[in-house]
Amino acid sequence: MAVRSPVVVIAPNSFKGSVSAIDAAAAIAAGVRRVWPRADLRLCPMADGGEGTLDAVLSAGGERRTARVSGAAGVPLDAAYGLIANDTAIIESAQVVGLIDAGATARPVETRSTRGLGELIRVLLDAGVRRFVVGLGGSSTNDGGAGLLSALGLALFDANAHSVEPTPAGLEALSRVDASALDARLAAARITILSDVDNPLCGKRGATAIFGPQKGVRPESVAMIDARLARFATLAEAAVGRRVKELPGAGAAGGLGFALLLAGGELRSGAEVVADLLGLDAALDNADWLITGEGHTDRQTLLGKAPLVAARHASAKGVPATLISGGVDRDALPELSRHFAGCHSIAFGPTSLEACVTDAAGLLADRAEQLARLFAAARR
Repeated sequence: MAVRSPVVVIAPNSFKGSVSAIDAAAAIAAGVRRVWPRADLRLCPMADGGEGTLDAVLSAGGERRTARVSGAAGVPLDAAYGLIANDTAIIESAQVVGLIDAGATARPVETRSTRGLGELIRVLLDAGVRRFVVGLGGSSTNDGGAGLLSALGLALFDANAHSVEPTPAGLEALSRVDASALDARLAAARITILSDVDNPLCGKRGATAIFGPQKGVRPESVAMIDARLARFATLAEAAVGRRVKELPGAGAAGGLGFALLLAGGELRSGAEVVADLLGLDAALDNADWLITGEGHTDRQTLLGKAPLVAARHASAKGVPATLISGGVDRDALPELSRHFAGCHSIAFGPTSLEACVTDAAGLLADRAEQLARLFAAARR
């Protein structure tokens, strides 16, 4: 008696620097189809709030648009965003102030600002949008979100009542913050902040100390910039009437977490929100197998990265989850094995990282095919 073709949910994250989540899902699907040409394959490319979140969410529907706003260095750019059901905006911070903007990152981090993100939110508020989903990963800025809040009406002054630039350098002169002109429409807005970072804004675990060096903050400047952000946050909190700088996630994306929390936002796991927006649970109904993956898997995956979230949703539905990654940390296998029915690398033998990055799609397809053959044999 023939065994029916299975229902397979394919929900990988991106393989950073190689293939997007959408392309990774397509490659895995191609490999599975070599074994089951008629299989019901349900593609749910995942993301966790960083680069690729916009494309992953829009793969399930919605409209991609652009708006002209300021980049991190103040140079105008056309930033992509998404609209879902005509009332929810999907914003990927990396589209505005991303590390991928070589022109901006060529400038000192002390001169970069998140103003463009505030400009984008204001454009959307003008268009009637009141629901925002903002992914924080991949930012190049470390201004505590001062630029974002400034673009939304928060006024920054020095001791002589002159305006202060909302950059780490400009905040040196900050003496007073006035929130009287902060956009009143924020009170009626619902802002969901996507991040898996739980750092506060300042201190030894704060934005500058932990993530600043990745953005170009020099070791000798960490304490100075941290102190400027702390003063800005204290003044801004007093002006707005909300205390959030110590909350988990306030230090995400160089302090963008702080700014959005101060604006009334709610921090959530990026991968969980993306799973909801993609309808992952519905895709898992009556499924036989879930395949997920990412560029590299280690113990950090267990902190709530997209593959773990996908596996948890699968487990809740009684669906086994298999992981395919660019590389798997052997030391993490005992813990990973509690969540995944097998953790596999795309490499078939000794090879270089460059070779894996170059041919990731082909390697993913081949590995998925071999795992599908094993799964088919087990079903028989």
